[in-house]
Amino acid sequence: MNRRKFLSYVGCSCCSLVLPSCSTAPITDRKQLKLVSEAKLNAQAAQIYEKVKEKEKMSDDKKTLNEIKEIGKKMENSISEYFDREGLEDPTINFDWEYILIEKKVRNAWCMPGGKIAVYTGILDATKNTDGLAAVMGHEIAHAVAKHSVERASRATLLNTSTQLIDIFSGGKISQVNRTTGMNTVGLITQLGLLNPFNRKQESEADYLGMIFSSLSGYDIRETVKIWERMKELNKGKEPPEFMSTHPSSDNRIKDLNDKMNEVILDFPPIEKV
Repeated sequence: MNRRKFLSYVGCSCCSLVLPSCSTAPITDRKQLKLVSEAKLNAQAAQIYEKVKEKEKMSDDKKTLNEIKEIGKKMENSISEYFDREGLEDPTINFDWEYILIEKKVRNAWCMPGGKIAVYTGILDATKNTDGLAAVMGHEIAHAVAKHSVERASRATLLNTSTQLIDIFSGGKISQVNRTTGMNTVGLITQLGLLNPFNRKQESEADYLGMIFSSLSGYDIRETVKIWERMKELNKGKEPPEFMSTHPSSDNRIKDLNDKMNEVILDFPPIEKV
């Protein structure tokens, strides 16, 4: 299960709006809109994570699982230490970190809100080594640290509410178009025009923050680019057009990572233990 499927489970249950909360993403300072309770989303994520553990087959590869946990622990400590040294609030203060390795030939990994992480054995074909695995985990951890799920759920709630209001004030014009075309026209336009580009922005932000967290934890972030080169080769041109995807294309991803790598190496060196 990826983050998009997770939000399909919890998005409809996040209807209890609170006053709009304007905040910024950590480190990047990108402005964010948060309408949904993070604590509520974390609790829902923890429940779904338990169901995943019951449903999916856990890998017997204890060596790799222990490696995942070791990488995770290093990142937990380095992230908290970084924000403490910068005099900033630690965004992971209420996280309950947990790591699992799922036996499935799927090149995927994810991190639910609150620090619930899963890695599929299929992605090990691309990671190849410890630094590669750290790059993947850094990216997934970045999604949780940057509260991307809270942001997406908030935007979905806002868009759904706005669409319903427009439909009411227009005398049901939107519903009429949907019935005539047999599809959720507004939803499709919103997905391609708003949510997908926004999700791609989050993915690029997670790439950047993931490199930072890997660097702070002492891993070689040059492996990050190599992973996406391997992923591109493994996908063998099967990627959808970028405008239809929630992720940047491999070529754009590789270019962006290369452009930012020197900056990360210089500005976010490994944190020495105090």
